[in-house]
Amino acid sequence: MPKSVRLNKSTKLILNYVLGAALFIWLTFALYQQIQHQPDLPAAWQHMKESLVQKGFFLLLIVTVLMFANWGLEARKWQLLVQPLEEVPFYRAFGAILSGVSLSVNTPNRMGEYGGRILYLNNRNKLKAIAATIVGSFSQLITTIVFGMIGLIYYINSYAMNENDHQFVPHFKEKLLLAILPVIIVLVLMLYFRLRIIVAIFERIPWLRKVKVFVQIIARYSPRELEKLLLLSAIRYVVFTAQYLILLYALGVTFVWWQGFFMINVIYLVMAMVPTIAIAEIGIRGKVSVSFLGLLSANAAGILAATVAIWLINLVLPAVIGSILLLDVKIFKDK
Repeated sequence: MPKSVRLNKSTKLILNYVLGAALFIWLTFALYQQIQHQPDLPAAWQHMKESLVQKGFFLLLIVTVLMFANWGLEARKWQLLVQPLEEVPFYRAFGAILSGVSLSVNTPNRMGEYGGRILYLNNRNKLKAIAATIVGSFSQLITTIVFGMIGLIYYINSYAMNENDHQFVPHFKEKLLLAILPVIIVLVLMLYFRLRIIVAIFERIPWLRKVKVFVQIIARYSPRELEKLLLLSAIRYVVFTAQYLILLYALGVTFVWWQGFFMINVIYLVMAMVPTIAIAEIGIRGKVSVSFLGLLSANAAGILAATVAIWLINLVLPAVIGSILLLDVKIFKDK
């Protein structure tokens, strides 16, 4: 074997270990720093300890188990999405998802998620897999919008009242939002089931034509496959909403569960529309949660504690696991 090839492989081996360790150190430090600088964390942590001692840690265990179900469903979605490119075992897809979470926590709107996932694929498929991953995010966004609109209808009909006679009088902005959301849902569903339109756009625009090969994968999905992705997205949505409801109950926030479900739908819709960095979004999520769930319960401390708990369980814990998994990932692979 030529000396230059041996040197190339040695360099790749060194870089894999150095970069993997560097990523782990950086992600661990970033997570620690961000957690330390969360102003509401100490009070929320104290409330969690007091409430969970009274009601037991069994509910917390259920929520933690559901975290694996939550990201397991996302792993199954991604496994199906990249299947036209290469076969990825479920355990490897799950590792890719958690690694994506770890790389997404310090990036706007979790863009680093794509980078973490594609590290688990062969070099020739990495860029194509980004387009496939976007399709999965698209299906989850559609689910969030649909459930969010249902929650918004409940919120407006229940709480948007005239201060004088206490009768429901939707304001112009509320009427406009209710009129726009169904139109948006119809348009995104039409686009979702006609992804070939996006490929056609790439073909017609000269400067996009060169990268058309990387987005062609989205035209391979059949309507039945896209329906399956939507179903998995809906099930996943119900799972992480159930997690939130269980934590609210465990931390002493009492209300009728279906009302809480509708309000959480609105919270997720608002958070989907607000550009933010995942690791820093807890402050925004806390304010939004107290604003909406506070209409159902006066226990603001419990609402905030549940919001922090779901953030720790569904984001920070998977990010920690993902950063450890990155130590074993070959960033530079042989051809």
